[in-house]
Amino acid sequence: MKTYVVGGWVRDELLRRRGRRLEHESDRDWVVVGATPEEMLALGYKAVGRDFPVFLHPQTHEEYALARTERKVGPGYRGFVVHADPGVTLEEDLGRRDLTINAMALDEEGGLVDPYGGQKDLEAGVLRHVGPAFVEDPVRILRLARFAARFGDFTVDLSTRELLQAMVRQGEADALVPERVWQEVSRGLMEARPSRLVEVLDDCGFIARIHPELGRPRVALAALDRAADRGLGLAQRFAIFAALAAASGRVPAWLEKLRADSASAQLALLLAELRYRLDEGSQEDSPADDLAAVLERADAIRRPERFAELLAAWSAIDTRNDPRRWQAALDAARSVDAGAVAASAGEAPAGIAAAIAAARRAAISRALEA
Repeated sequence: MKTYVVGGWVRDELLRRRGRRLEHESDRDWVVVGATPEEMLALGYKAVGRDFPVFLHPQTHEEYALARTERKVGPGYRGFVVHADPGVTLEEDLGRRDLTINAMALDEEGGLVDPYGGQKDLEAGVLRHVGPAFVEDPVRILRLARFAARFGDFTVDLSTRELLQAMVRQGEADALVPERVWQEVSRGLMEARPSRLVEVLDDCGFIARIHPELGRPRVALAALDRAADRGLGLAQRFAIFAALAAASGRVPAWLEKLRADSASAQLALLLAELRYRLDEGSQEDSPADDLAAVLERADAIRRPERFAELLAAWSAIDTRNDPRRWQAALDAARSVDAGAVAASAGEAPAGIAAAIAAARRAAISRALEA
């Protein structure tokens, strides 16, 4: 029985040794060669894997998986049969992985096991598939795009690029469920260079085939990287992508298809709807009525934090977009004492609402003239 550290932790450790600063820290995963499930249980490990044998270490609680191979028996990313027994070698286990930079291991003495040239590709900054089995799992298209966004200076090997295109063209990616697409896309958008996620998915034809609602995805590249540089959150980055990439009027249909989380979807809809009205309202000659209407549509009085997120996303689209006029308008509108206005407006609900709206417009006007 031998144990090896494998996968992302090994990749990141080699990058750290070369002085690279990493945004993310990968968990340390282990592969066990030459053991049975019964032997692992006898040593005090706790079984946690459902689809293949995975165990938690009794002290460290790190994951230890028995070396295994996978065989494709059906379409999509779920059609696999897993084979794990003491005869599966480390090289066979590493061979089922996606990219060469993720197919390395460290033995118990710290020696590198690298049967597929991962260290060379890491040094050259290349994302390359391990072998022909890459095509069997369409999730790997999304994972590769996500790694391109994480390591923004890495290039995709030409043969791997052609393989991605063939996978999309042959319909392998059609089997992906929206939840899994969103899981990978949302993670990719939060990487250091989210534009690379879009570039890779657009280049291989994934966007055109799976999400044709996105008629111009590359328009969003600069804004996405600007959002990343400014540390904006997922909802803001996604809203920028949706507002810029989706064909006119297609955002709602695309959101239903993708099944993004509620906060991201709501902000995307708002930015897509209000983007140009925000542009107009930022002009010095824009009337207070127009600003008040946008604040009302965005529910900014009740949800100022979300409006601040909207403004940050909007300002990342174009460096000329200045949110200060909008923030001043919101501050003025929120300074109105709605209770006092209501008390002096009588009891008719419509009259009260109109009086409060008028008071807010007047406050906005005074603030903008100051």
